[in-house]
Amino acid sequence: MTRSASRSIFDPSDAERWPSTCQEKQLDIKKLEDRVDELISTVERLRSENKTLRESQTSLVNERENLISKTEQARTRVDAMINRLKAMENE
Repeated sequence: MTRSASRSIFDPSDAERWPSTCQEKQLDIKKLEDRVDELISTVERLRSENKTLRESQTSLVNERENLISKTEQARTRVDAMINRLKAMENE
């Protein structure tokens, strides 16, 4: 067996590095936690924005349908007026 294969992760000969390694790992974990918190916050914000956009889209689609309906009604009334005017003109 080679020396490196028999070495444990926490080799006693590396004792002077333990605090540094532990601190580095804690720092890495803290950075990872901060990043996860940022991602959670971003996801929450995007979900909220998405919900707002979907509600807005639904509202705009409904408004569009109403405007199309009103336009058709106005077109029908204008066509009826034009036909009455033509009829009056032909009398």
